[in-house]
Amino acid sequence: MSREKVQPFLINKDEDGHYRLTVRDTRYNSQGYPIVTSTLQEEHFKTATAARTHAKNHFKAEAGQFATK
Repeated sequence: MSREKVQPFLINKDEDGHYRLTVRDTRYNSQGYPIVTSTLQEEHFKTATAARTHAKNHFKAEAGQFATK
């Protein structure tokens, strides 16, 4: 398993052309390995900026906490 830091918010485009927001929570087991839990949000957004704004308003996201891959 990779020890790279995982950004807590993932923005992807789905097959219908909508942007979707995934909220990721990282915790570490007793050996220090990351365990990442991902939760895909129900909302669909027309733009990545709209998804980012939603994350900032509802999850207190900050700049630099977003990934697109």
